[in-house]
Parts: sequence; C-alpha cells; structure tokens
Amino acid sequence: MKLATVFLALSVAASGVARAQGADTTSYDWLVKSAHDATDRGEFNPSEDQRNTLFTNAEQYARKAIAANPNDAEGFFELARALGRDALTKGSRERVKYASAIYDTTKVALRLNPKHAGALDVMGMWNAEIMRLNGFVRMIAKNLLGGKTFGEASWEHAQADLEEAVSLEPNRIVHKLNLAGVYADRGAKDKARQLYEWIATAPATDYNDRNYKEEASRRLKDLR
Repeated sequence: MKLATVFLALSVAASGVARAQGADTTSYDWLVKSAHDATDRGEFNPSEDQRNTLFTNAEQYARKAIAANPNDAEGFFELARALGRDALTKGSRERVKYASAIYDTTKVALRLNPKHAGALDVMGMWNAEIMRLNGFVRMIAKNLLGGKTFGEASWEHAQADLEEAVSLEPNRIVHKLNLAGVYADRGAKDKARQLYEWIATAPATDYNDRNYKEEASRRLKDLR
C-alpha cells in the first residue's frame, strides 16, 4: 500500500476520532483549523504523495469553510495559504497556474479584513514570487493573469505587504523570514541580516518554526 493511501486512511481515522470525541466536523471553526493544520503538515513533508494529499485536504477544508461562512476572512486566507504553499513545491511555470486563484482569494480575505496579517503575508509573497520569475515565465504569467493583474506585481508591494504583516504580528517568524527574503532580493542585505539574526534567537511557537529557523540560518550564511 502506498504511503499516501496509508496517510489518507489515517486522516479519515482521525476524522472519525474527532466525531467520536464530539467535534463538529462541519463547523466553520473546525474546517478552518483543519485546513491550517493540513497545510502546516504538508509544507515540509518529504513525501511528495503525502504532501499532495495534505494540500488537497487543506484546500477542500478551506473551500468547505468558505461555503459555511463566506463573510469571514479566515476561510479565504486558509485557501490562499494552501494554494500558495502547494505552488511553492512546483516548478516556476507550474506555479503560474496557481497565481490567479491565490491573488483572487487573498484579495477577498483582505477585503473582509484589511489587517489580516496572514493574508498580507500571502499577498506579499505573491508579489515577490511573480517578480522572481524569469523573463519567459513572466511572459506566460502575463498572458494567464492578464495585463492588469500582472502589472500590479512589484517589489514595492511585496515589501509593503510583508512589512505590514510584521508590524501586525511582530513575533511571527514566518513573516520576518519572508520579509528578509524580499530585503535580500532587493539588495538590502543589512536589513535581511537583522531579521535572520532575530529569527535565530526567537522561540519556536508555530508548527513549522523550527524549519523556518533552519532556513533563516542557511540564508544568513549565504549573506556572509
């Protein structure tokens, strides 16, 4: 039996346990949390099959959450986050296919809550990843996204969105890691170094913080 099949069976079993323990697996809060947890577990999962299953589950949970409550930002954020993390595991041309959905979903989250730090982080990364594309792939992106949407992408927007995310949640490692990457890409190496050094001493509180800290350490060495 493939690992992905085993993992999916375990996920179904876990869902059964949740029901047995009285959790309402159709509630908005449960769906949002489940989407978040699945994306967390998928981000650094070394198994491609398991990772794909987790991201698929996260997307499904998020879409069900949106259906349950289309007037709250969290469901849209979790969908954008799941799609964004999934896209980052793909090649650059394939990432472009995700770009419109990530952009549109994040825009809805920010319309519902303009100060949603997570959604600002996703939008900042959307801008950064578009700007990181090479010339040929950027041409493909422009054709798929349309000139207006594609034209909104910029390093300035990437930096501004991520700086706002950091200001709203100054202790979240992921925001500072992503902002440091943009600073480094824009040549502001001193600012990037300061953030990487802060991450080195910050406590790990979120699920993937230890992985983020390792990534920050690798990037800091590259700056030196």
